[in-house]
Amino acid sequence: MKLDDPRFYINRELSWLEFNQRVLDQAKDRSNPLLERLKFLCIVSSNLDEFFEVRVAGLKQQKQTQMSETGPDGMSAKEQLEAISARVRRMVDEQYRIWREELQPELEKNGIRFHHYPDVPEEQRVYFENFFHRQVYPVLTPLAVDPAHPFPQLLNKSLNVIVELEGENITTDIAVVQVPRILPRVVAFSGKSTDSDYVFLGHIIQEHVGTLFHGVKVKRAHLFRITRNSNLYVDEEEADNLLHAIEEQLRRLNRGAAVRLEVDHICPEETIQRLLEVFNLEPDDVYLINGPLNLVRLMPLALQIDRPDLRFKRFTPVTVVSLDTEADIFFHIRKGDILLHHPYDSFQTVLDFIGQAAEDPQVLAIKQTLYRTSSDSPIVQSLIEAAQNGKQVTVVIELKARFDEAANIKWARMMREAGVDVVYGLSGLKTHAKAILVVRSEGEEIRRYAHLGTGNYNPSTARIYTDLGLLTCRENVTRDLAEVFNLLTGVSLYPGMRELLVAPYDLHEKMLELIEREAANARAGLPSGIMAKMNALLEESTIQALYRASMAGVPIRLLVRGTCALRVGIPGISENIEVRSIVGRFLEHSRIYRFENAGDPIYYLSSADWMPRNLFRRVELAFPIVSPGMKQHVQEILDWQWRDNVKARRMGSDGLYYPLPVAPNEELFDSQAEFIADSNRRRKKPSATTE
Repeated sequence: MKLDDPRFYINRELSWLEFNQRVLDQAKDRSNPLLERLKFLCIVSSNLDEFFEVRVAGLKQQKQTQMSETGPDGMSAKEQLEAISARVRRMVDEQYRIWREELQPELEKNGIRFHHYPDVPEEQRVYFENFFHRQVYPVLTPLAVDPAHPFPQLLNKSLNVIVELEGENITTDIAVVQVPRILPRVVAFSGKSTDSDYVFLGHIIQEHVGTLFHGVKVKRAHLFRITRNSNLYVDEEEADNLLHAIEEQLRRLNRGAAVRLEVDHICPEETIQRLLEVFNLEPDDVYLINGPLNLVRLMPLALQIDRPDLRFKRFTPVTVVSLDTEADIFFHIRKGDILLHHPYDSFQTVLDFIGQAAEDPQVLAIKQTLYRTSSDSPIVQSLIEAAQNGKQVTVVIELKARFDEAANIKWARMMREAGVDVVYGLSGLKTHAKAILVVRSEGEEIRRYAHLGTGNYNPSTARIYTDLGLLTCRENVTRDLAEVFNLLTGVSLYPGMRELLVAPYDLHEKMLELIEREAANARAGLPSGIMAKMNALLEESTIQALYRASMAGVPIRLLVRGTCALRVGIPGISENIEVRSIVGRFLEHSRIYRFENAGDPIYYLSSADWMPRNLFRRVELAFPIVSPGMKQHVQEILDWQWRDNVKARRMGSDGLYYPLPVAPNEELFDSQAEFIADSNRRRKKPSATTE
């Protein structure tokens, strides 16, 4: 049977929007603390911003150039844009209904109030008027729009006010005021010590914008926001200096082509039409907002308001390796591989690994990949310290890590100045692998130590993303990793590996081979099964291999947090496949691939999702878990996640996701909550162990 029928595939963009809907569902979920619900509401907006900047922008370019690339679902760029517009409109309407009817009233009941400016008490109106004249007015610039003043080039995602004017002898009837990003978007009442009362900065400016136009009457003033294309276009083969080329592109991003217009829902149609003409947009690109434009600006409040009663209860991760004066981390790794499950196991162990390597006089060299890290990265500081201590330090940093380009350029310059060898990987490929290699002199031998992970070297996101990491000094793995770094920094052909799988060379081929082996085992009557956890499943040949395995009778369980193009429930094709997604307190980010292998299961952890970009356009790693104890641990992670009937949603044949039915006497099981409880139990034990 041919498996390329478009009906067998779910559109990537529409599947992603269903993932964002699952995030929005967490904002609706009353079992979540109130400020956490607000945070999820903000994340929905942040996700949509990136979706329009990248995905919608790309589709618009395809439509304009008439070079549409249809995916396996067969939808053209035009069809996708129409479907996206309709789906996002429903999502945004629901998002703001939740804000107006649920979150804002409940916040008010808890003493956190967001005031409509006309309803602000008189004494506070005086305060805000003074605030406007002292702190806001000096940084505002009215920009007329007439033959002598072209429409201003507004920055990407900036908040703006379009002002309609009337008066004698005026050259134009509209002007624009851009709200400076340096100012806080939410302004607190003065003199409040307990309860929290706020007004949105945009509303303050709307109220007082007339002071910018002397002798001219302001008829109306409406807030609007523009989202622009934020894709980077760098020809690496033509760029003499990749760092400088990316810097130049970053300077242009704020002025890319407009892809979305958000306006106040009461903005007159004629005003909207003028904005559409200016930005060369169509009616489908307009989103009417009944509430505060850009809910992302509420995120700092959601994180900073001092109300522990309205947040998830804090927990302290387990320190898996207890370091003392008797033993360093290398001693513990020599005892056996160490598996880390973040955020339940502390990321400090990884920081200790790189920190001790920087200080240890026996360490000769450190090699590391960096895709994303934190703004105050202790890892970068350790690498700099290592170089200053005379060690050979090499860092493969990815300058094209989306939305982290500027930060990575800063780190690259800082490390190079400190004597670190900084390289940018292989031309045409992003380096997305997560790896550290430490070379250490131990008596008469040289021993290598490695950390391999599924997530970024970012201590901040390690507290809110679930990821897995392996610390090891096994010779096969560390020798393989040394070859990977030689490939990334030198001039080599891919030499093949003993245990590691490397994209774009053999990772995809090996995954297909393992899937096909399960199908063969099922046909032979041997134990078979596939269980995989990832962020996205989009690669067509992988999906077709899963379909063939399902047709052979292989039971397939997939935990796909985000986008999934595979369609379940197709008669005779995907009846043995079940897809679930978990969206909860932490962002599920780890990638685990398990194959039954006729009763001797094989486990791989990886930095790669089953997506074309990961398998063919990035350098990625997959690494095996070999010790029985660690296999058991990884299996427990998969089993607990599959058991989840609180945060998990199951895909239907329509591509939508539904809560799992719970029997009257069935126990509720929230896998992330159970991992926290397990972390708390392990933390109370005298010491943690390695495998």
